[in-house]
Amino acid sequence: MQRGQVASHREVETGTGLYRFRPLTGLGSCRLPRRKLMATATARLRPRKDNLFFSGMAAVALIVVLSGFARTYFLAGLFRAPLPNLLVHIHAVAFTLWIIFFITQVLLVTARRVDLHRRLGLLGFVLALIMIVLGTTTASDRLARHVVQPGTDTVEEVRAFYAVPLGDMLVFSTFVYLGYRYRFQPAMHKRLMWFATLSLLDAGFDRWPVFDPYSLPVVNLICFTPLLLLLVGYDWWSTGKAQRVTIWSTIFLIFMQQIRHPLGHTGAWQSFAAWVAIHMPSFS
Repeated sequence: MQRGQVASHREVETGTGLYRFRPLTGLGSCRLPRRKLMATATARLRPRKDNLFFSGMAAVALIVVLSGFARTYFLAGLFRAPLPNLLVHIHAVAFTLWIIFFITQVLLVTARRVDLHRRLGLLGFVLALIMIVLGTTTASDRLARHVVQPGTDTVEEVRAFYAVPLGDMLVFSTFVYLGYRYRFQPAMHKRLMWFATLSLLDAGFDRWPVFDPYSLPVVNLICFTPLLLLLVGYDWWSTGKAQRVTIWSTIFLIFMQQIRHPLGHTGAWQSFAAWVAIHMPSFS
C-alpha cells in the first residue's frame, strides 16, 4: 500500500454480486491546521449567535413599541383610537408594519429562509420609502396644528420640536439606504437594519410614564446607551472586536439625537418651521 492510501482495491461478495472498493488517496492533504479548524468552527457558530442576539433585539423593539403606544393606540382600539386625523392613523399603521417586518426578517434568517428574507426585503425597502414620506408629512401636520393651538408649550418650542421627527427620518433613511446597499454583507446589513429600527424607538421610550420628568435628550441617553453598549459588547464577544459599522452608526445616532434639540432653537430653524406651518395643508 502506497503512503497516503488507507485502503487497497478490494472486492466484497454480497447477495447481489461483487462490489469493488476504490482506494482513498491523498488523505494527508485534507488535514487542516488547528487554527483553521477553530476559525471554521467559530464561523459556523457565529450565525447562531447572531440569530439569538438579533432575535432578542427584535423582542426589545416590540416591547418598547407595545408598551409606549399601548394606552394611546393599541389598547385604544387601533383604528378606532382617538387620533387627530386619518393621516396619523396611516402613519401609525405603517410604522407598526415596520416593526412586524423587522421581526419577520430576523425570524426568516433564523429559520434559514434567506430566499424569502431577500424577497421580502424588497417590499421592506418600499415600505421604508413610504414611511419617510408619511413621517415627514405627519410631523409637518403636527407642527401646523400645534402652532395654532400650542397648549402648554410656546410656539417656539413647537417649532423646535419639529426638528425631532425630521431628524428621526433623516437617520432612519440613512440606515435603510446603507442597509440596502450592503445587503450582501450580512454582518453590516443586519447591524444597519437594527440601527434603522432603533432610530424609531425614541417615540416609544418617551411615552413611558417613568420618563415624564425628563427631557427627550436625557431619555435618549438613558434608553439608548445601554442598547448601544450591548451591541458593542456583543461584537467584542462574538468577533473579538467592535465592528466599524457599529462604532460609526453609534456615533451618528447619538450625535443626531442630541444635535436636533439645540438646532431646533436656532433662528434659521424657527424661520423654516414657521414657513412649513403656514404652507402645510390641513388633514383634519
